[in-house]
Amino acid sequence: MTEKESHSLRSMVQRLRVPLGFVTAILFVIVSKPTWGSMAFGVPIAILGTLVRAWASGHLRKNAELAVSGPYAFTRNPLYFGSFLMAVGMAIAGGALWLGLWLVGFFLIIYYPVMQAEASHMRVLFAQSYDQWAATVPLFLPRISPYRAETSERSFDSRQYLHHREYRALFGLSIVIAILVIKVVWIN
Repeated sequence: MTEKESHSLRSMVQRLRVPLGFVTAILFVIVSKPTWGSMAFGVPIAILGTLVRAWASGHLRKNAELAVSGPYAFTRNPLYFGSFLMAVGMAIAGGALWLGLWLVGFFLIIYYPVMQAEASHMRVLFAQSYDQWAATVPLFLPRISPYRAETSERSFDSRQYLHHREYRALFGLSIVIAILVIKVVWIN
């Protein structure tokens, strides 16, 4: 595959990730079979994912500054890691084990190329700083101890959280949880 074909494939994958996510969510809501037990186990994991995403968005200044503080000290892609936790939590909450298998494939096929493309972009923007950070901070799964940057560490900025509209993830998760509760109470 040529570099041009590879770039074209990555671009297509980046465009498809959100629509495919919505289709998966709709199918999940339709076929899920939640119980109080599955909800008690899965919902906290999904909420943790939402909190990771919120934390990450408060540290991100997209394309202006290399984010190495907060969750970016543990993983280079905390937004995707948070999304993964949300999805795994909802798969457990909904009693949809098939979704867990789908998620692994979805993340490998869709998000891995996106993370690679974003890494290339960050390398162009931030050069040596990015390379130093990427050498010790994993692409996806978090490290145990935080990366220590030479520059001063930024703190969470709620204006960035609002700017990135991350509250939409919390809103969407709340709707899905409400639907699962309705299914437990009235349908199952």
